[in-house]
Amino acid sequence: MRESAIEHADTKATSAQGGLSLKFVSPGRANVPDRIKLFPVPPEHQEIVARYFRFAEYKAPNKKPRPGQVREHARLRAMGFAVDVIDQAP
Repeated sequence: MRESAIEHADTKATSAQGGLSLKFVSPGRANVPDRIKLFPVPPEHQEIVARYFRFAEYKAPNKKPRPGQVREHARLRAMGFAVDVIDQAP
């Protein structure tokens, strides 16, 4: 069986369980896993998860996310994940 067929079947199974399977690409870093699998975080655990795992969207100063990015951020937040939109250096 081909790796792509296994990946496709697992992505479909993840979705059927209410999860999200995101292709993971990390230029300049070899040997990273193929995908990140996310499952909804129960409300009582969201604060703890946000301490250790967050999504970050970087924008130029005073620039806003594009409509597609806003939709994706909303989908991740609805699953219980924290998404930060950062438009300035700390």
